[in-house]
Amino acid sequence: MKPITRRRFAIATSAALVSVPSLLAADRPKTVIGISVLTLTNPFFKDMADAMTAEAKIHGMTTLVTSGEFDPAKQRNQVIDLIVRKVDAIILCPCDSKAIGTSIVDANKAGIPVFTADIASLAKEGKVAGHVATDNFGGGKLAAVALIEALGGKGKVAILDHPEVESVILRTQGFNDELARQKREKGVSMTVVATLPGGAAKDRSMKATEDLLQSHPDLDGIFAINDPSALGAVAALEKAGKLAKVKVVGFDGMPEGRSAIKAGKIHADPVQFPDVIGKTAVRNIVRYLAGDDVPKETLIPTKLYRQADGAKDATLK
Repeated sequence: MKPITRRRFAIATSAALVSVPSLLAADRPKTVIGISVLTLTNPFFKDMADAMTAEAKIHGMTTLVTSGEFDPAKQRNQVIDLIVRKVDAIILCPCDSKAIGTSIVDANKAGIPVFTADIASLAKEGKVAGHVATDNFGGGKLAAVALIEALGGKGKVAILDHPEVESVILRTQGFNDELARQKREKGVSMTVVATLPGGAAKDRSMKATEDLLQSHPDLDGIFAINDPSALGAVAALEKAGKLAKVKVVGFDGMPEGRSAIKAGKIHADPVQFPDVIGKTAVRNIVRYLAGDDVPKETLIPTKLYRQADGAKDATLK
C-alpha cells in the first residue's frame, strides 16, 4: 500500500459544509474510528453518530459506535474496549467532562489520537487532538434573547441544567451573561430564581419542573438546556395547566422540539447542526492521519428557530 501523502482538506466552520476530497482508493488506509457518544436516546447524538459513519465511509473508513448513556464508568469501559481493538482514532462526547481525562490518557498511552465532539474535556490530564462543537456559549446567549422576547423582559425564570458536561456549562453561562448584560444596558428586569438539575432528560426535567412550580408558583419562564429537558418542562406545565403562562425556551432543534415550537408549546430553540459537527470531526481525523494540521477547536454557530420557522418547515408533518 502506498504511503498517505500530506495534503490539505477543507473544513466546515459553519452550517454550510465545504466538500473534502476523499483519499484516492490506492492510498486509503484500513482505518477504524471508535466513537462513544453521550447517549443514543437523544436524536441529536444519533444524528451526529450517523453523520460520522456516513462521512467515514466516504473516506474508506469504518466506525465502531457506542454510547455511554450518561454513565462515565460505562464510557470508560467502552474506551478500554476501543483501545483493545486497536482503533486508529477515537471520538468522544464525554458523559462527564472531568472524569473523561483518565480515558483520554489511556488512549494517549496507546498512541491513539482522541478527538471530542459537542462536549469537550475539562480534565487537566490527557491530550485531545481537536474539538468540534456548537458555539454553546453563543447559543446560550441566543436562548436568553428568546426568553426576554417571550416575556417582554420581565418576570421570574428558572434554568433546567445539567452541569456535568462542558457544553451545558457554556450554555448556562451564555444565558446568564446575556441576561445580565441586558439587565445592565437595556433595563430588563428578569430574575433567575432557581437552577435545578434536569439530567438533560425528559422524565427528570418533568419532575424538576413540578418541583419548580411548587416552590415558585409565580414562575414566568424556563430555559431548558436541551430539547428533552424542554419537552419535560412542557409535560409538567400541561399537567399543571400552566403552559399558557410559563414560557419555555429549549436548545437543539430536534424534530420533536421543532414540532413543539410549531405548536406554540416551546417559544424558541437555538438550533444546532449535529450532522455538521459529526462530519467535521471525521474530516479532522482525515486531515490528522494525512499529517496535516488540525484546528484545536471548531465552533458551529446556532440559529434561533421560532414558531414562524416551524410554520415554514417542510420537514415537519
